[in-house]
Amino acid sequence: MTATGTLASVDHVSFYAALAAEMNAHPERYEPLGDVDIDLAVVVRLPADAFRVRLLFQGIRCENVTQIGDGDEQTADCWLDADLEAWQAMVDDIRAHGRATGEHTLNSLTLVGQRVAIRGEDPMGVDRFFRFNQTLQTFFDGAAVLAATPAVTAIH
Repeated sequence: MTATGTLASVDHVSFYAALAAEMNAHPERYEPLGDVDIDLAVVVRLPADAFRVRLLFQGIRCENVTQIGDGDEQTADCWLDADLEAWQAMVDDIRAHGRATGEHTLNSLTLVGQRVAIRGEDPMGVDRFFRFNQTLQTFFDGAAVLAATPAVTAIH
């Protein structure tokens, strides 16, 4: 959080913590999608480094949000890896439309546009991303209600 109380950009752990709080406050959005069980890491490539966060989803909740170090994403079920521009474009689209649209959905970004790579050490872990894709998209769509701030390169 900044001094004014606005949320950090997509390359800061507070952004993901706010998304988790939004998810956990609205179980009615996630109950129709069913239970989720995935340990997902997100890698945001910055010009000189990368920001990494781990998200633990269980049931219809995001139970844990933790900033992680270089290489720690490899111990998650799978991870999403993209540059800051790709992540910020998705968040900007969500904020503009209330949800991700067209080429800015996780499905499009990972399959069609190839702007976000889905990776994992175990094919079954990668499969979890596709199995729980709609829940994960709904989680990121929570950015529509968060205070917008421009992307900045995080200092870690």
